[in-house]
Amino acid sequence: MNTDAIATLRQQLIDALNPAPAEARRLFHGRGRRWPGLEQLTADWLQGVLLVSLFREPAADELAALKAMLTGLTDSETWRAAGARSLMLQHRYVLESTLEVLHGEELDGWQISEHDLRYQLDLGRKQNSGLFLDMRYGRQWVQANAGGLRVLNLFAYTCGFSVAAIAGGAQKVVNLDMARAALSRGRDNHRLNGHDLSRVSFLDHDLFKSWGKVKKHGPYDLIIIDPPSFQKGSFVLDKDYARVLRRLPELLEGRGTVLACVNDPAVGADFLIQGMATEAPQLRFVERLANPPEFADIDADSGLKALVFRLD
Repeated sequence: MNTDAIATLRQQLIDALNPAPAEARRLFHGRGRRWPGLEQLTADWLQGVLLVSLFREPAADELAALKAMLTGLTDSETWRAAGARSLMLQHRYVLESTLEVLHGEELDGWQISEHDLRYQLDLGRKQNSGLFLDMRYGRQWVQANAGGLRVLNLFAYTCGFSVAAIAGGAQKVVNLDMARAALSRGRDNHRLNGHDLSRVSFLDHDLFKSWGKVKKHGPYDLIIIDPPSFQKGSFVLDKDYARVLRRLPELLEGRGTVLACVNDPAVGADFLIQGMATEAPQLRFVERLANPPEFADIDADSGLKALVFRLD
């Protein structure tokens, strides 16, 4: 991250904030490897908050230069016109994902909007803020396709897919995640949007010990699978995804649909297509959803893979 790279980042941020996006958006996606020297840096616009994340520790002089550039950005006319309140630098390479407030106030909680839906974020408390911005098109697809459906949302996290499904007229949504706190935030997100919680269930269980409970709430017309690549003690992508796929036919009804996702840069779309063909051949591949343009990558298979399958 030399002087030229930092100057490039400044210009990219100025351009992306002029004007500022109306909704939450990624402004700079260095992890797409299109900007030499900035491969381990991202910047997100959270509607008044600029969150810059470092995924690898830079040298001390590089970090000082980056902070100086970012602090100087807050003196620009672009920053003022954007109505920005806070600039935060998150050190994702440390276990605690330490968050520094470089400008403005520390925010305990923050709300953002996406596709006319509201979400509550937690800034500085956890590694992830509460909504993965690269899944924007996936949530829109669910909202557009969930009308009247019974939906199962596996690895639900803070229930972004569930919020989109209910907004799209889903008959019911069952959310499953081991993290009770994440599901609690999911309830908050539904309440934030005025949703009828009688149509939403929250199961804080280990999926692999809870197939009976999941099946009891079914059958389902749409199943969403968006697991972590690795979560110690609960999920390992190359071992456990197959265990999920092979159970899908018994959970689906009619011409049921599956949205299966993976976001490991080392794993391509074929991992899901071939895995489904092996474990649940009744489900045929239909399409891969596009990723938002702000998440462009030099290798399309390194970015998010969100694939649609349908039961024949």
